Amino acid sequence: MPANRFLALDALRGLAVALMILVNTPGSWQHVYSPLLHASWDGFTFADIVFPAFLFVVGAAMFYALRRAQADAATFLRIAKRSALLVLIGILLNWFPFSGSLAELRLPGVLQRIGLCYGIAAVLVLLVKRPHLPWLAAILLVLYWLLLQGTAQQPYSLEHNLVRQLDIALLGAKHLYQGFGIAFDPEGLLSTLPAVASVLLGYYAAQQLSERTATAGASWLLGAGLVLLLAAWLCSQIWPVNKALWSGSYVLLTAGLLFWLLAGLLWLSDIKGRPLLLQPLVTYGTNPLFIYVLSWLWAVTLGLIPVGDTNLYQALFSLLAQFLPAKLASLLFALAHVVWFWWLSRLLYRRNIIIRL
Repeated sequence: MPANRFLALDALRGLAVALMILVNTPGSWQHVYSPLLHASWDGFTFADIVFPAFLFVVGAAMFYALRRAQADAATFLRIAKRSALLVLIGILLNWFPFSGSLAELRLPGVLQRIGLCYGIAAVLVLLVKRPHLPWLAAILLVLYWLLLQGTAQQPYSLEHNLVRQLDIALLGAKHLYQGFGIAFDPEGLLSTLPAVASVLLGYYAAQQLSERTATAGASWLLGAGLVLLLAAWLCSQIWPVNKALWSGSYVLLTAGLLFWLLAGLLWLSDIKGRPLLLQPLVTYGTNPLFIYVLSWLWAVTLGLIPVGDTNLYQALFSLLAQFLPAKLASLLFALAHVVWFWWLSRLLYRRNIIIRL
């Protein structure tokens, strides 16, 4: 596969990191443009594509990392160690600065989901023949849908869905996200199943690209993306698009959009021959998990530093808000973080420092 084909995938990974920082670091959560907020329940916003994009590129990178790997004990142990490390780091991030009560520590989270999805998907791609992977993703979605029907009434509601019930039974209500007004975690255990499908679709996309020229690959991505989007529309008639539940229609919708986005990046880098335009995103994509962890620690630390009757995070936002409308100031504050962490990524990139988690 030509090196610049990797460029499009690295650019997509960098874009996912940049968007994750943009969405996660507004100056104030009370002043955010609606596209940068997740849908409150059913529905879809711009922000809702960010996490699936991250999982998609985890799958794409997995294709290159494991295409020559053997399905033996040593490989499975290496996968298990990395999966466990990501879960552990995620839990520690939730606990940071290590002063909160362990009795109310949120156990699920973003890195935890990435770790579990990576571990499960990596085992599956080693055990299942590649042509069967799309069907395996479909089976996971159907299985998840059938399991959700186990709640007799309102299987997709906040209060009664099986994801919530299972998490409360296994983890305890106090260890779940409380931002919905009740104990419910959008990175729940059961909803890991469809999230694994998002990883498998990323793996499948990378595999298909490896067998095609740039032009043929972009055409395939556009066609496959259209099929996924049509499937998402059909699925949404009985299973609403819902990020919090990671519904099947949500998986298909985001995968279809990401296929199209990857086709666009491939067109720009390979077909039009403009790889330099993607270089800033490639820079962001070289240490994605490390930069994500660093951005989390940075934002939390700023919120811990007292400044008068507030903290440094809010004080910096207030400086911008004195001169600009609140929502614009909040957006620029987040964009400043995107630039700041791009600069840090660039320092690592120029020194060829790769920090793998």
